[in-house]
Amino acid sequence: MTDQPDGAARIAAERQRQIESEGFDPAHDAQYTKGELARAAGCYARPPELRGAHASLHWPWLPEFWKPTPQDRIHELEKAGALCAAEIDRLLALETGT
Repeated sequence: MTDQPDGAARIAAERQRQIESEGFDPAHDAQYTKGELARAAGCYARPPELRGAHASLHWPWLPEFWKPTPQDRIHELEKAGALCAAEIDRLLALETGT
């Protein structure tokens, strides 16, 4: 058995880092009403060998915020998962009015 965290724990840790280090908290994320968080997640989730120029075409924000790490595929998937979690949280907040 390994002491390394599983995928869900890694995604949760990346989401927490985004909130604490980048300031991308739920209030910040609420402004993205056109699928930007999910689109960004898709860019990171797409395998590097299949990205080509497509990632930059679908990336919803300024190019300097696109920070792929193809040499660390796990980290890219952590970022993708955290962005998906942020979008889920945003949608849940809309449903519940919180």
